[in-house]
Amino acid sequence: MEGDYFPGIGNGIQLDSKVSQTVEKSFMQVQDILDQNRLLINEINQNHESKIPDKLTRNVGLIRELNNNIRRVVDLYADLSTNFSRSLEASSEGESSGILKSSGKGNQKRIRSG
Repeated sequence: MEGDYFPGIGNGIQLDSKVSQTVEKSFMQVQDILDQNRLLINEINQNHESKIPDKLTRNVGLIRELNNNIRRVVDLYADLSTNFSRSLEASSEGESSGILKSSGKGNQKRIRSG
């Protein structure tokens, strides 16, 4: 994970392991919630098709759970976006001082004066 490379961002950015682990953890959490949502939706559909009053009543709680899960996914993506942006800002500050690793190489960037 150390120095994971993201070529689709600008000229390519090499992220430190902490950022990479945070991104991976967030995506795993999102995937778990989406998997759970798939199961909820299947159960909601089955209950709806059955037309059994108790199952239709149960759908109310299942739909609330589904909505809460969707909110959690939105929050996770918002947090991920914020953290990723902060990381890029910190990296660009490092780039201006010549310490950012870009394009997978440890380049020193020379700053032209005046």
